[in-house]
Amino acid sequence: MLKKISNLPIHLILVIGALAMVMPYVWMIATSLKSQSQMLTYPPQWLPTEFVWQNYARAWQAAPFAKYFFNSIVVALAVTLGDLITGALAAYAFARIKFPGRDAFFALYLASMMIPHQMTIIPSYLVLAKFGEWNKAFGLDTYFALIAPFLASAFGVFLLRQSFLQIPNELEDAATLDGCGRLGFLWRIVVPLSRPALATLALFAFMGNWNGYLWPLIVTNSNEMRTVQIGLRYFVGQEGASQWGLLMAAAVFVSLPVVILYLIVQKQFVQGIAATGIKQ
Repeated sequence: MLKKISNLPIHLILVIGALAMVMPYVWMIATSLKSQSQMLTYPPQWLPTEFVWQNYARAWQAAPFAKYFFNSIVVALAVTLGDLITGALAAYAFARIKFPGRDAFFALYLASMMIPHQMTIIPSYLVLAKFGEWNKAFGLDTYFALIAPFLASAFGVFLLRQSFLQIPNELEDAATLDGCGRLGFLWRIVVPLSRPALATLALFAFMGNWNGYLWPLIVTNSNEMRTVQIGLRYFVGQEGASQWGLLMAAAVFVSLPVVILYLIVQKQFVQGIAATGIKQ
C-alpha cells in the first residue's frame, strides 16, 4: 500500500504528460468534424455541436490522396522490409560471427548515426541524378529514388544486435549439430525469438518513411510520385489555407495508418525497447 502511494506522484506526472501529448490529436479530430462557423466561435468549443462528416469526403476528393497513399504505402513497406532484411543480416554478423576487427567495424558503423541526414542529401541526390542519366528508372522522381537511400540503417543494426546477443550460444551449438547452417539458424531460431525487436524496428522504419518530408520533396517533381506528406503540404497551399475543417480531416486520415500500426505492435514495441537497454 505504501509503495502504491509513493508511486502516485510518478503516475500523476505520466498521466499529465500523456494528456498533453494526446490533446492536440483530439483537437485535430474534433476540428475535422466542425463546420467553418463552429471553428470561429469564441470561446473555442472542444466538441462540435454538429458533426460535419462531409469534411473527410471533400478533403479526399479535393486532391489525389488515393495516389499519394499508394506511393507512401509502397515506399514505406519497401523500406521497412529492406531495413529488416539488411538489419537482421548485419546484426547477426556483428553479434554471432567472430571475425578480425568486428568490434571496430561495428563502432565505426554506429558512428555513422552521428552524421545528420541533411549532410547526405546532396551526395545522394547527385548519385541518383547520375543513375538517371544511365537509366531513368533509377533516377530522380522514381520509386527507386524514394526507397534506395533508406534500405539500411545503423539504428536497425544496433537494435537487432542487442536482441541477437541475448540468444544463448547453446541454441546455436545444438542447431549446428543438427546440420543447420547460419542462415537457417537466423531464419528458424533467431528471427522468431527476436520478434519484439523486429516489430520495433518495423514500426520506426514505417513511421519514419511515412512521415518523411524533406527527401521526397527534393527528389519528386511530378504529382504522380508525391507521397502523402508532400501531397498534404500542397493541399494546404491550394485548398486548406482557409478551410480548416478540410485540412484537419486530411491530417487525420494521413496520420491514421501510423496510429493503427502502433496499436497492432504496441506490446512487441514495448518489449523491444525494454530489451534494447539490457547490458551484454
